[in-house]
Amino acid sequence: MDFKDHIRVINDFPKEGISYKDITTLLKNGEVFHAAIDALVEKIKPWKPDVIVGPEARGFLLGAPLAYALGIGFVPVRKPGKLPSATISETYALEYGFDTLEVHADAISPGERVVVVDDLLATGGTMLATAHLMKKIGADMLGMGFLIELTFLNGRDKLAEYPVFSLIQY
Repeated sequence: MDFKDHIRVINDFPKEGISYKDITTLLKNGEVFHAAIDALVEKIKPWKPDVIVGPEARGFLLGAPLAYALGIGFVPVRKPGKLPSATISETYALEYGFDTLEVHADAISPGERVVVVDDLLATGGTMLATAHLMKKIGADMLGMGFLIELTFLNGRDKLAEYPVFSLIQY
């Protein structure tokens, strides 16, 4: 199945010059969404992860059903102040400023094998910060998977330390 056929592209959103890749058109089609999760499962299953990790918020949309399909747990990575228990945080640079991600301090046991999943790989900053969080918490980072990759932004270069795959490339 060509998943690209099910992604709506919206030009000049959220600002002029951006070509937004809208996954809601894929998500709303049960057959296509199911096939996308199955395709992610096939890529990730050989890594034998213990946990799928997904960054806020669209990483939740793919990560949770993927973890369910694999019969393993899901751990959300959130923006500051969203998790109720003790957290570990990672601050990272954006083009204009900084952002921070958090995970519960007890979300991953040292040595647990994790795969991080998100909808889109762009510049790689969020995923690199998520990988740093996983290292801080003691996880064994197996790799990263994406529905979409914007290859022209070279985000994969920032993640060269990890196996990375994507189902759709632009």
